[in-house]
Amino acid sequence: MNAVDVVAAARRRGAVRARSVTLALLLAIVVVFALSLAVGDFPVPLGDLPGLLFGGEGVGRAAYVVTELRLPRAVTGVLVGVAFGTSGALFQRLLRNPLASPDVIGVTQGASAAAVVAIVLFGAGGAVVSAAALAGALLTGATIYLLARRGGVHGYRLVLVGVGVGAVLTSVVSYLMTWADVTLAQQALVWLTGNLNGRGWDHAGPLAAALVVLLPAALLLGRALTGLQLGDDTAAGLGLDVERSRVTLLLVAVALAAFATAAAGPVSFVAFVANPIATRLVGGARAGLVPAALTGALVVLLGDFAAQHLLGAQLPVGVVTGAVGAPYLLWLLATANRAGRM
Repeated sequence: MNAVDVVAAARRRGAVRARSVTLALLLAIVVVFALSLAVGDFPVPLGDLPGLLFGGEGVGRAAYVVTELRLPRAVTGVLVGVAFGTSGALFQRLLRNPLASPDVIGVTQGASAAAVVAIVLFGAGGAVVSAAALAGALLTGATIYLLARRGGVHGYRLVLVGVGVGAVLTSVVSYLMTWADVTLAQQALVWLTGNLNGRGWDHAGPLAAALVVLLPAALLLGRALTGLQLGDDTAAGLGLDVERSRVTLLLVAVALAAFATAAAGPVSFVAFVANPIATRLVGGARAGLVPAALTGALVVLLGDFAAQHLLGAQLPVGVVTGAVGAPYLLWLLATANRAGRM
């Protein structure tokens, strides 16, 4: 067998593994999604779910609990996970830096600061807070890019600039929380944790509409992403407009994180861990954006299910994802330091 046949065989094995992992992730999401609809203070048999969702059995307490309370929350969780997972994968692969996720480089801190300003200073709620978070994330992303772009955007420079901007915004949030009214401060704190409680179709709808545009854009830009991962010189040699492609990908990544944060708050570390988990499952560089998106959805669903039913008290989903993601961040920093990469 010559070298070409070896490479072709390896690619076929990688494609088969990627498809298998994608199907397994989809199956796991369906299972956890069904459990999210069935388990609770008012249990619903799993066998009744198809009739309640698709069979027109929309009358009674079970139908109300499933379709009006649990279904919007679960759908929002899936959409938020998909958006964060895709955003994290775009950031990390584009900048070739495992630390480059929106909740590390300041994008979600921008959304948080804008949302807290809306809640504490203006007493806003609902859609106004979501709109403020969206605007804050987009503005912060643009600011970080402009501060980091001199001489070309490099992974570690953007991360360092983002960490600095995020620290400033975190200080703003802390200052506002110290003198805010207790009721408003509590409301802001719940939002800052990342929460799916009370999420309805008014939260899922705008995020779904955004994903209809942003996900195809991310997939279509996959060729440019692959080229940019090879380095600017190589990408330019392949005919790519490096700066334009990078700006477009960063805009899509920031928008995904912004809409997800607007829908559920800054659910911590989902964007950070989704891509590394998907890459390990699929096997190295063969991992595409779809496994990362599905991994993000599964992480959010599992985190929310654990927060609601497995910890003895109902907690925001961000508590669980933060408890999982923070140790991973420390492990990543420790191993990268030993390898001499930081």
